[in-house]
Amino acid sequence: MRHPFASSCPRPRRLTRVAAAAATVAAVTGLLAAAPAAAGPPRQPRAPGPGPAAVVSLGDSYISGEAGRWAGNTDANPANYPRIDALGPTAYFDNAARTAERIAQCHRSRSAEIHLGLPRTESENLACSGARTDSFRSPKGVAKPGLDFSAAAGVPGQATQLEEYARDHPVRLVAVSIGGNDFHFGDVVQSCVLAYLSPLPKACSQDAGNLARFTPQAVQARAADIAGGLRNIRQAMLRAGYDTDDYDVVVQNYPAPIPHGRDFRYPAPLGARQTLGGCAFNDRDADWAVDTVLPAVGRAVEEGINRSGLDNVSFLDLSHSLDGHRLCERGVGLVAPVRGTVSRWTAPGAADRTEWVNWVRTVTAVLPPFQVQEALHPNYWGQLALRNCLRQAYVSVDGTRAPKSRRTCTGGGPGLNERGEPKMKLS
Repeated sequence: MRHPFASSCPRPRRLTRVAAAAATVAAVTGLLAAAPAAAGPPRQPRAPGPGPAAVVSLGDSYISGEAGRWAGNTDANPANYPRIDALGPTAYFDNAARTAERIAQCHRSRSAEIHLGLPRTESENLACSGARTDSFRSPKGVAKPGLDFSAAAGVPGQATQLEEYARDHPVRLVAVSIGGNDFHFGDVVQSCVLAYLSPLPKACSQDAGNLARFTPQAVQARAADIAGGLRNIRQAMLRAGYDTDDYDVVVQNYPAPIPHGRDFRYPAPLGARQTLGGCAFNDRDADWAVDTVLPAVGRAVEEGINRSGLDNVSFLDLSHSLDGHRLCERGVGLVAPVRGTVSRWTAPGAADRTEWVNWVRTVTAVLPPFQVQEALHPNYWGQLALRNCLRQAYVSVDGTRAPKSRRTCTGGGPGLNERGEPKMKLS
């Protein structure tokens, strides 16, 4: 991927040897700002004109900014809810006037990771909470555009949206999070919560339907879906007038939102994990989720990259990016004046001492202003941590290309950086 402060126009297909040599000399002497464009007929369709660089996010809730309103978790006392409300009731409003969502329940929050905040770099969030690789309508009729050109959701697919945006904005980076909903991960989580709350001994990790979702055959099938979605991104950019060396694609996997059973700070019996911390998982099920489910999804993502045929894609491993701040994990706590580690999300050291994953609030217990779909997603601090990771991945190559490279992002120690984000380390 190229440096975000580079020339904002898409690069020509190929530089001639003479032009490339001239550009090299110019870079050394500082006498020329950019290499001359290669001669030849204009591309069709028209490539974007001059302007700031642009970065775009596609995919599902783990990149749309779901739960990005809330900076930590608090108890059931409504008086404490403002203590964790970082963005307020307009957090997910993404139309031009900030008065509504462009697509209802996509939950594209202002804290979403794609908003890198770099000079001369615009950002556009086209991801949608609940999205799969294919477009569809939820059982309640809610539009969920996928990584395709279909209008099956009743709105344009995300590939179509990308094509339209890229025609008018010089896109340098397409960041992608996809695949979890193709595995129906939300249904698995629901079964685990119900197993924990059941009066009878149950384990979602022993359910035949759940196990079938993560067999080697299922992983390969989902990898094919992901590969198809990535190929649609390439097709969208081609239609908008880009070659693959005009932009880069970063595909990320999913961070673990909960710890192993042994690392929960609340005991499992008597429903304490749900009533005290909103983390309704048995030890056995938590271990299965961390050791089996998330690695299976991650394998599908990597295999999807390999099978896509894209030569401008890199993989961002976020598996352990939230470690130390996962839901109900030892060492961190709630935001509350009495039973909390800090009294407000704005308190000094709040990001270090609180959770970066949103509480699981069951359908029967959730009350406004919280929403069921926010459960188990990176919250405000988690979103900013992932933004730090993505920004580092974007700028680290500094104009060189590393096709199909792999980078890993983990915690970078206590405190916040100059942007107010948790410190993160890219390796």
